[in-house]
Amino acid sequence: MKTSSLKTLLIALPAALGMFAAMPAHAGKTLDAVKSRGQLICGVHEGLAGFSAADSQGKWSGIDVDVCKAIAAAILGDPNKVKWVPLNAQQRFTALQSGEIDVLSRNTTWTLTRDASLGLNFTGVTYYDGQGFMVPTKLNLKSAKQLKGATVCVQSGTTTEKNLTDFSRSNNLNIKPIVFEKQEAATGAYFAGRCIAYTTDASGLASARNKEAKNPEDHVILPDLISKEPLGPAVRRGDDEFFAIVKWVGFALIEAEDYGITQANVDAMMKSDNPAIGRILGSTEDTGKLLGLDKAWAANAIKAVGNYGEMFDRNVGPKSALGLPRGLNNLWSHGGIMYAPPIR
Repeated sequence: MKTSSLKTLLIALPAALGMFAAMPAHAGKTLDAVKSRGQLICGVHEGLAGFSAADSQGKWSGIDVDVCKAIAAAILGDPNKVKWVPLNAQQRFTALQSGEIDVLSRNTTWTLTRDASLGLNFTGVTYYDGQGFMVPTKLNLKSAKQLKGATVCVQSGTTTEKNLTDFSRSNNLNIKPIVFEKQEAATGAYFAGRCIAYTTDASGLASARNKEAKNPEDHVILPDLISKEPLGPAVRRGDDEFFAIVKWVGFALIEAEDYGITQANVDAMMKSDNPAIGRILGSTEDTGKLLGLDKAWAANAIKAVGNYGEMFDRNVGPKSALGLPRGLNNLWSHGGIMYAPPIR
């Protein structure tokens, strides 16, 4: 090959690769199914305040619920086009694997075993949690390491049960687990006095105390966290297009908070001369075509549920019924670890 021809090839190749990389996405089978039925099918918890719970009118709310509303808004332009499928811990993975649901958004911990062996992909973290313990205030306990020989209520089919066993063994506590298939049975047994303590994710403890205790002040959540519990949505493996959509909808909500885009100011921010905001909202650049979506995909998601911070504050934050601090779930720029790759 002549030198001039080689130079021409080397100049043209990056441009060609760039054109290939920017080609519109091929619609995957899950996206096609969602569009065809005009509805997203979302698997959620049967009732965990702050994450996914239905009121007396059957209206669902919570962080996990908002995630599905945002996905529906991004795909269908309407956050209400969601079919809710309540699932217990034992049902959740089978429901996703079998195709009963399109996405699982049910306070589920991302672990190696689940990620590598259950035929699913986690799409990101929507809440950084850790396992804790709740005990009656009257016991005046200050640490979970004081639970030597104690009976502890725990739900089966969860990471919580294994973590409890590991914690007991490593600290020589001889804790006696009392295991229940359903969360309601576990919390009911604890509040009835059958166990000295109840253990689950710290957010779940706050939810149970707020929702089920006759007097929440009669129960205290101990300061110890004995595990890392990154909670987030999951989709079936084998559909990369839908995996990308769910992943980037979550990232868009975090990016929106980073750039000050809120549920109320989306339309006004469309006029921003900040190129990053223009890409997020689709006002200056169409990133939606790369996902098989409309250019307003992220704007529609933000209009539906607000940015990540708004979603957190409304459902579980200090001013909500659960009163949880932002903590690790704050933005990376505000002392937390919430960080999204850039939309560009």
